[in-house]
Amino acid sequence: MAGSVTHRKAGARWSPKAEINVTPFVDVMLVLLIVFMITAPLLTVGVPVDLPETEARTLPAGEEPLTITIAAEGQIFIQETEVGMDELVPRLQAIAGTGFDSRIYIRADEAADYGSVMRVMARVNAAGYANLGLVTDPLSQ
Repeated sequence: MAGSVTHRKAGARWSPKAEINVTPFVDVMLVLLIVFMITAPLLTVGVPVDLPETEARTLPAGEEPLTITIAAEGQIFIQETEVGMDELVPRLQAIAGTGFDSRIYIRADEAADYGSVMRVMARVNAAGYANLGLVTDPLSQ
């Protein structure tokens, strides 16, 4: 056996090292923490509107709701996509499917016409979606 030479002392026992190097793990976790801290504020609905302030309680956090936004000039957005009044219900049905019990939040700019908000709510309700909620900002003290 010319090629199999072991350099172990007589009577010495081999034992595996039971150490984990956590430095790379900590480095990766810190980078992920920084990335999530930067991107989390950017994940809110992107259509800027000036919501009215009320004393209503905050909504419970859960799954991402379907949001309809009405801008001050009367434009209608589903999430961040602008839609016309005629294509509002077909787009909702394409997104929500037959989930008529799913929650739909309506965000309307404070300067938006009351009639525009009511027409959107009536059209969505007539399409079978009855679980509507109006979104406001909490009253600043």
